[in-house]
Amino acid sequence: MKNPFSAVRIFTVETKDELKKATWPTWTELRESTIVVVVAAAILGVFTSISDLSLIQFVDLFTKLVS
Repeated sequence: MKNPFSAVRIFTVETKDELKKATWPTWTELRESTIVVVVAAAILGVFTSISDLSLIQFVDLFTKLVS
């Protein structure tokens, strides 16, 4: 029977080795990327809100005309 702790140890060592090979962003790159994501999310939120309010008004107007 294989020792389960051995498998966990091997996984941990291999994970550490792979993380050392990764290229990590600098603080400047990380900050700039974060700003881009926050601005894009804000723009998408405003667009969604305006679209939603416009559709609500359109449906309300349409239902008043039909009834």
